Amino acid sequence: MRIVVGIAGASGSIYGIRLLEKLRQRSGVETHLILTRAGEKTLFLETGRLAADVKSLADFAYSIDDVGCRLASGSFPTDGMVIAACSVHSMSAIAAGISSNLLIRAADVALKERRRLVLMVRESPLHLGHLRTMTALAEMGAIIAPPMPAFYHQPKSALDIVDHSVARVLDLLGLPDPDAKRWDGANARD
Repeated sequence: MRIVVGIAGASGSIYGIRLLEKLRQRSGVETHLILTRAGEKTLFLETGRLAADVKSLADFAYSIDDVGCRLASGSFPTDGMVIAACSVHSMSAIAAGISSNLLIRAADVALKERRRLVLMVRESPLHLGHLRTMTALAEMGAIIAPPMPAFYHQPKSALDIVDHSVARVLDLLGLPDPDAKRWDGANARD
C-alpha cells in the first residue's frame, strides 16, 4: 500500500508522528510525507522534534512547495491520504479546491481520483462555517475524523489516547492495528 501522510499546522502533530511510526512497522506499506511550514513549527513546539526527525520516519518526504512532484498527479496511484493533524486553514483550502501548495494539491488529487482522504481536523469549538466546510468535504468523499478521545479502553497516558485515535484512522485505511484496544460490550457497566 502507498499512503500519503500530511502534517499541517494544527495542534496535534503527535497524531501524524504516531501514524508514521505505526505505518513504518507494517511490511508492504510505503509512506509519503508532506509537512507544512506551520506543521514544522507546531511539531517543534509540541514535541521538540525537528522536521528532519519526522521526515526520517517516512519512505519519501516532499517540500510543501513541490507542486510538480508525483503526489500532485492522479497518474501516481496511492491508496489513501491522511492529514494528521489537519488545520482549519488546510481543511478550508481543500474544500475550496485551492491547490496553492503540495498538501492541498495532494488532497485535491485524492478527492478527484476518488481515493480515501482522512482529515483529522483539530479545532474546537467549531462555528457554522467550519461545520459547513466539513459537510462539503464529506459530500466530496472525504472522511472527517477529528481525534476524539475515548475512555472505554481505560487509557493510562496521553499516548494511549493518541494511539486510540491513530488506530481508528488505521481502520479507515484498511490497516487495522493488531494492538488496538477495541470496545467489548461485555465489559460495559450499566
